[in-house]
Amino acid sequence: MINVLIIILLSAVIAVLLVNTKTKGIITVLTVLFIALVSSFYSIKALLGDSYEVILSGTIIFGKVPIIIDSLSAWFILIINFTIITGALYGFNYMKKYSEMKNEITLHCIAFLLVHFALLGICSVQNGFIFLLLWELMALSAFILVIFEHEKPETIKAGFNYLIQSHFSIVFIMLGFIYVAFKTGSYGFDAIVDFSSKQSVLAGTALFLCFFIGFAIKSGFVPFHTWLPYAHPAAPSHVSGIMSGVLIKIGIYGILRMLLLIKTDYTTIGYIILFISLFTGIYGVMLATIQHNLKKLLAYHSVENIGIIGIGIGLGCIGLGASNKWMAILGFSGALLHTLNHSLFKSLLFYSAGNVYQAAHTLNVERLGGLIKKMPQTAVLFLIAAIAICGLPPLNGFISEFLIYGGLYNWLYSANLISLIAMVFSVGGLVLIGGLALLCFTKAFSIVFLGNSRDVHHDEICETGFWQLFPMYLIVSLMIFIGLFPSLFINVLQRPVNLFTHNIVFNPSMIKVGAIDSLQTISWLFFGLLIFVAAVLALRKYLSRKKIIEVGTTWGCGYSNANSKLQYTAGSYVRSYSKLAKPILDIEKNEIKIDEVFPTGKHYETDPYDKIERIFIDNPLKLINKITDPFVFLQNGRLQTYILYGIIFITAIICLPLIIEKIITILHFLNNL
Repeated sequence: MINVLIIILLSAVIAVLLVNTKTKGIITVLTVLFIALVSSFYSIKALLGDSYEVILSGTIIFGKVPIIIDSLSAWFILIINFTIITGALYGFNYMKKYSEMKNEITLHCIAFLLVHFALLGICSVQNGFIFLLLWELMALSAFILVIFEHEKPETIKAGFNYLIQSHFSIVFIMLGFIYVAFKTGSYGFDAIVDFSSKQSVLAGTALFLCFFIGFAIKSGFVPFHTWLPYAHPAAPSHVSGIMSGVLIKIGIYGILRMLLLIKTDYTTIGYIILFISLFTGIYGVMLATIQHNLKKLLAYHSVENIGIIGIGIGLGCIGLGASNKWMAILGFSGALLHTLNHSLFKSLLFYSAGNVYQAAHTLNVERLGGLIKKMPQTAVLFLIAAIAICGLPPLNGFISEFLIYGGLYNWLYSANLISLIAMVFSVGGLVLIGGLALLCFTKAFSIVFLGNSRDVHHDEICETGFWQLFPMYLIVSLMIFIGLFPSLFINVLQRPVNLFTHNIVFNPSMIKVGAIDSLQTISWLFFGLLIFVAAVLALRKYLSRKKIIEVGTTWGCGYSNANSKLQYTAGSYVRSYSKLAKPILDIEKNEIKIDEVFPTGKHYETDPYDKIERIFIDNPLKLINKITDPFVFLQNGRLQTYILYGIIFITAIICLPLIIEKIITILHFLNNL
């Protein structure tokens, strides 16, 4: 079956090179669907208890290559497949606006297929050497997807920023695999198990942290997140949805896989992951709240949600170290379920942002407004995703965050003074994340979709077509289904969670810790409330259908000529928060003056910047530039100079060995004297 998938992939790549632009998209979508269906078939079997395993004959370099789809791999493969399918369907319609860019679309389709193949391979391969090759394939293919609009300088800059930092992650992952291979002579994952079992717990912890840094860079944990807010906004919206939905989650898969392979101190590792994740979640949502670019706002929320997933992983590890089985089960269950949930509502948010961008040709929220009147379906879909990402019932985000809260409260059963303090800060941090997310998305939705337009749009704004909305409705359906029937998904998580909890078996009757058994009841009550409100509104509309509705000018509170400038801006909406957070965040206020003899007005703009990026990226680069600036004259752009460099280099290569030989001869002669 592996050979068949590879042949189909290569055939699709060749076909994309030969056919016209529209057919390229059709081939890409069909290939994605076929590969997804085949891999999902084996993944579903693995979640039901029948793991897929095949051993491929290797070479002298890396030996045999086991391809294993266990329950953990299966969970991530299913997430990847659903997000890639919706991304392909959405992207097929989204890219119609770029049909004249034939060469770029060809590369885009090929890179899309390769990213899908690489992600599935990473989740199933059990050999470090092949794992690294697939990781590199994923990084390069994603780079091509990001720089689709390469004529924009900021897009190229974002793409290379992503590529460089992706290779930093590869360095740490490579160091871990090479160290194990040096000690054992094998790149197989089983060699990691054998090696770590023979080492001390401290050595295992050090090895895990090496892998963790590499995977944390890919996931976007703070302070390794600085590539993410640039790459996501630069990419086409379906690529942004896939990057946020599954590409950064492959780092989460790597962390979880290494937890299964490496013998380590779970308590120490758990605390490290927990506090990094808390800082990541809080810092990400704090920066998201002050953004003016809609996709950059969503990108920082990806950082926030990676923090929430990390909190669940940290809780699970601490639970294992403290032999608190419910804490471990709820922590890992919440992390795995939130991985799925985030891929759903974040891809939906990016697709909605793509609809807005194609309609209004801007992502600056200060220039938007009133779009709900012209794009009602996109507005409703964005609102549903916003409710889900804020963790409110009856949607899926509430379920996974509730599981993580349940894990935190179950910490009480094994808590000492230090862990009690950690628990209080963790609960407070998670509450703060949820509160700021609510503030941020009320701002985003109200400024973009409510009120009146804040700018003049030269093209008429209208709703996008049905087939571009169709994959978004698929996502919403699954989000609602998870929210209303959470026990089904918690039960599906039984086998992947059991891998971490050493086969502690749990079943529906055992999920009665804290208020976990009441999750479905809470969701249904809120869903019933929504239905009741909708019924009341429908009844009101029905009863007033024959009444004459008079339309008049809204009272302007004394202003005879009201306009959109009287509305809240994104900056004014969160001004109180910005003033409180200013000591922590980097917010510059710029006065924009009108260049006229008698200026009619001026305005201010706030420019939020990532302080961690300034500390860890900008300042080191400035130092490097200071060191290298004196040598800039060497690269002067003159061909004759470069030829001279070549002549000098060749001469040095020829002469240096002769000179060294003469010096050695003279030293021997002097030594004999």
